[in-house]
Amino acid sequence: VLAVPVLFKKALENTEMEEGKSVSLRCELTKADATVVWKKGEAALQASAKYEMKQKGTVAELVIHNAEPEDT
Repeated sequence: VLAVPVLFKKALENTEMEEGKSVSLRCELTKADATVVWKKGEAALQASAKYEMKQKGTVAELVIHNAEPEDT
């Protein structure tokens, strides 16, 4: 049985943020509930008070709370 690769149906888009506010980044995948790892550079982000990861069906979302310039 061949595994079908998971692809981006809708990739991330550049988003402007306001310092101190929350910003939401979303992407859509071709397969529901695929494993998504959010990274900043090479480092995988972990869920915390700052980073909130959500996933519903094919849509994965990262919410960055209290955004700072370093979150670029």
